[in-house]
Amino acid sequence: MDIVAIIISLVLGAVGGIGIGQMVKGVNLGTVGNVVAGAIGGIVLVWVSAYIPGLAGIVGAGAEAQGIGTWIGQAIVGLIGGGILTAIAGGIRNAMGTS
Repeated sequence: MDIVAIIISLVLGAVGGIGIGQMVKGVNLGTVGNVVAGAIGGIVLVWVSAYIPGLAGIVGAGAEAQGIGTWIGQAIVGLIGGGILTAIAGGIRNAMGTS
């Protein structure tokens, strides 16, 4: 993963975390919590998806994969990953009964 992919994953993951936190109040971790969980989720899902057959071409597995198409794929996967991890973390927090 190159530096551009890392930045895209972090930023769009954070956006996904904020978005899901605003849309689903039951999983909202607060602004900072949504950003952190989203950024982690974004980078993890982009990294993992590079090893999944079928998704590797979308997110660009390997050093030769660069360009606008790859970046768009990384952005979409990062956005989804950020939303997913934020929802999971918020659900766990609510299940534990903490606020």
